[in-house]
Amino acid sequence: MDLGISGKVAIVGGASKGLGRACAQALGEEGARLTICSRTKEDLDKAAAEIHETTGAEVMVFAGDLDKNETIQDLVASTVKQYGQLDIMVNNSGGPPLARSETATEEQWAVAVQRSLLFFARMSRESIPHMKKQGGGRIVNILASTVYQPIDNLALSGATRMGVVAFSKNLADEVGRDGILVNNVCPGSILSERMLSNVQSRANEAGITLEQALEERASETAVGRVGKPEEFGHLVAFLSSARSSYITGTTMLVDGGLVRSMV
Repeated sequence: MDLGISGKVAIVGGASKGLGRACAQALGEEGARLTICSRTKEDLDKAAAEIHETTGAEVMVFAGDLDKNETIQDLVASTVKQYGQLDIMVNNSGGPPLARSETATEEQWAVAVQRSLLFFARMSRESIPHMKKQGGGRIVNILASTVYQPIDNLALSGATRMGVVAFSKNLADEVGRDGILVNNVCPGSILSERMLSNVQSRANEAGITLEQALEERASETAVGRVGKPEEFGHLVAFLSSARSSYITGTTMLVDGGLVRSMV
């Protein structure tokens, strides 16, 4: 299926590795021109070279601290200067500190709000004027399955990302008639550094090995395995495309059936 995004311009946050990297790869495979961003230029340069080599996509790198609003402004301005337009924004941040509700500190809460709530609002705010000039666009927010159910040590993730769900629903209503669609995608049990960090924490508390903890996590899904980053990236590419033209304001799980709730 041709997704209709060849030549479109996409910014992908946290794209040097993990889920962000997989999203950039999937968009590159569909012919999008990319700006990939994260904190470490060395990792970005490596990812950009690999994406270009495997897809032929044009890839610009932008290294910076996206916790800062001025860095986000520079990111968007640099992308538009390079390519002349902006069509797709994949908002992916590093995630809040691991913490429980009863013991999370003021400092952990401050980081969580900055990184897992304000980040999404700022990235969207900076991109929308350029999308309006293009006659439309796509904003895809990468959240977590914590918006559906509690996960040990991820209390701050659930609290702040539920705020993004409400923000996205409002934003979708505000910009839908401008041709801008806004959706959230929630990974669960997909192999990434973030998941491994949380599973390692669970393993330490339970006195088991990381391999045993991963087997337990896999057994909790309906399909009996953990997911691959590329499986997640393919959905993000679809939601970024012309083929998703009647989908907005939604929050989708990509978790192999881990969450059993009906809503």
